[in-house]
Amino acid sequence: MRSILLLAIILFNSCADQKKVDKPIEKNIVRYGMVTGLKPDKIEYYNQLHAEPWPSITNLLTSCNIGNYSIFLQKIKEEYYLFSYFEYSGVDYDADMKKIAADTSMQRWWKETDPCQLPLEEALAKHQIWTPMQQVFFLK
Repeated sequence: MRSILLLAIILFNSCADQKKVDKPIEKNIVRYGMVTGLKPDKIEYYNQLHAEPWPSITNLLTSCNIGNYSIFLQKIKEEYYLFSYFEYSGVDYDADMKKIAADTSMQRWWKETDPCQLPLEEALAKHQIWTPMQQVFFLK
């Protein structure tokens, strides 16, 4: 009886230890970094918009599999730049981006934010605002 109880305890602890080392299944996540300029006279307004983004915008981004979205401001020499980072966890990036672009709330949001920004030449040539950046390092 004692050996059966001891065996049960060993098996239970072994199973409990196994659960501790199992890692949760992680979705495939693609990380995106982008850069654009920011007009100096629009910094305060741009910051205000992003201090309280419209719920329709944040809900749309979330529903289109965008997460961990951050925008950083940096002055380099005499110019201001915005650096954005987000993670995409969906399965059809192009379809989600089309859904975002077609949304009337997002179109209104862009009417507020686009005039604040100064696209880099590469983006201007493609009639875009943000220039994609290449990821060169990631620490998990």
